Amino acid sequence: MRMFVRIMCVLLFTGCSIYSLEAQYRTGNPYGRQNSPYGRQNSIIPRADDPQDEPKALTAEEIVEEQMPNITEAAELNPFEEAVVSSILTKYIQKTIELRLLELEPQKTKETLDKIRKDQNAELKAGLPEDKYNIIMEIQEKGYRKVQADKKKKRKKKKKD
Repeated sequence: MRMFVRIMCVLLFTGCSIYSLEAQYRTGNPYGRQNSPYGRQNSIIPRADDPQDEPKALTAEEIVEEQMPNITEAAELNPFEEAVVSSILTKYIQKTIELRLLELEPQKTKETLDKIRKDQNAELKAGLPEDKYNIIMEIQEKGYRKVQADKKKKRKKKKKD
C-alpha cells in the first residue's frame, strides 16, 4: 500500500511539473519557442509600456473637498464656518480654472489672478472671525504642513514656560 501511495505522489508531482513547464513554454518564455503554435506570435523585443492616461482634471468642488479637512482641522472651524469657507473657495477656484482655460497673455492672467485672490480674501475676511481668517491665509501662503509644524512648536514652547 505504501508503495502505491509513493508512486501516486511521484506521478502527481511529475504531472504538475510538466504542466507548469508547458505553460511557461507556451506563453512566450524567452527561453522557450518564439513562435507559439497556440495562435499568439511571441517576440523577443520588449513592448513599450502602454501610454498612461492623462490625470483627470479635478473640478473646483473636488479640489475644495480635498483641502477642507486640513483647513477645518487647522482653523478649528465649526460647521457653519466650514460651509462659508467651502462655498467661497469653490467659487474662486472655479474662476481660476476658467481663467486658465482662456489662456490669456501672462501679464493679463497675473492681474486677473491677483484680483481674484483679493476678492476671495475680502469675502473670507467678511465671513470669518479674525483669528480663523489669519490661519486660513497662513495655510494658503505657507501650506498646511508648515502651519501644523508651527502650531506644534508653539505648543511645546507654552508647555516649557
